[in-house]
Amino acid sequence: MSLSVVIRSKDEAERLRLTLTALARQTQPAEVVVVNDGSRDHTAAVLDEATGWMALRVVHHEKPRGRSGASNAGARAARCPVLLFLDGDTLADPDLVRRHSAAHAGRKDIVGRGEAFHLRCTRFLLDPETGTPWPREAERFARLPAGELDRLRVTRRQILDDFDAVARRAELGIYPGGAPRRLQELELDALRHHPDCTVLWAAACGSNLSVPREAFLAAGGFNEQIDINEHRELALRLYDAGLRTVLVAGARSYHLTHRSGWRDPLEETDWEAAFYAAHPIPSVKLLAVFWACLSPQSRLAAEERISSLPDLEAAARGETGVNYDAVRARLGLRPLGRPSVVAAQPSDRL
Repeated sequence: MSLSVVIRSKDEAERLRLTLTALARQTQPAEVVVVNDGSRDHTAAVLDEATGWMALRVVHHEKPRGRSGASNAGARAARCPVLLFLDGDTLADPDLVRRHSAAHAGRKDIVGRGEAFHLRCTRFLLDPETGTPWPREAERFARLPAGELDRLRVTRRQILDDFDAVARRAELGIYPGGAPRRLQELELDALRHHPDCTVLWAAACGSNLSVPREAFLAAGGFNEQIDINEHRELALRLYDAGLRTVLVAGARSYHLTHRSGWRDPLEETDWEAAFYAAHPIPSVKLLAVFWACLSPQSRLAAEERISSLPDLEAAARGETGVNYDAVRARLGLRPLGRPSVVAAQPSDRL
């Protein structure tokens, strides 16, 4: 086998069972490493059960170490030359492993980014297999018309026998909503049509991301001080090491959405301060501005908007003439100080 799938999972036992089911039916086999990051539900029992029908390498953490720490532990336990990171609430298309493996064949200079979709139908379900709702949603489900629950469920049998029926319900984007979909469209467009764009590290995906293991370990793995957008920070360090983010076309993943646990990077901003401290360059400061521009509620003037990754690159070069410190202040984003790289200085690290 040439690829290890590293799954980080915490307190999502029912979804993890479906994630493992999808990996058990891949068109190309892979090593599967699961990091149980201090779960307090029955994740351990799900993993014990899964070892009866698939090969697993399992790492248990007594206390949670966070997304970055769990991912690093899984990478150290993995044995294959390519790592593919996946979340424990995400289904792999049957061809996911094969496509990532093919992208890395004969190459050590790429970070592979797949196409991320989501299943909106699962957002109110504690257990997508049985259709059991979250306790707070019980009253809503009691009012569902006959047959509606069956249209919401995602089962192991569907994954094994008719994955296309699952995929047909999916929508582009990791989460529901116009902004996540638009961000996904812009990232995929940049990867397809602007391969020389210097900020493609910003198109890295937190789940459905493949990296040469040797390069990952040489770079120090994920920054454990960052637990949102840790994948983009890693991709930037790998960019500095000579790797480039590329699209792995057709390598699709499907997030089993839920209503709890979602973290908004425009509201939880500790990641941004740590990211900028490690990389005090203009493009890092502009990431949050770019994402804020995708909101239909954004009131920025047209000339202030960053509407694509090439736009982000131009803004980082200082080509727009816009004072983005003032823009950040109007958006309510914390000050991050001046970048250490002058935008006009010749450099491809923006």
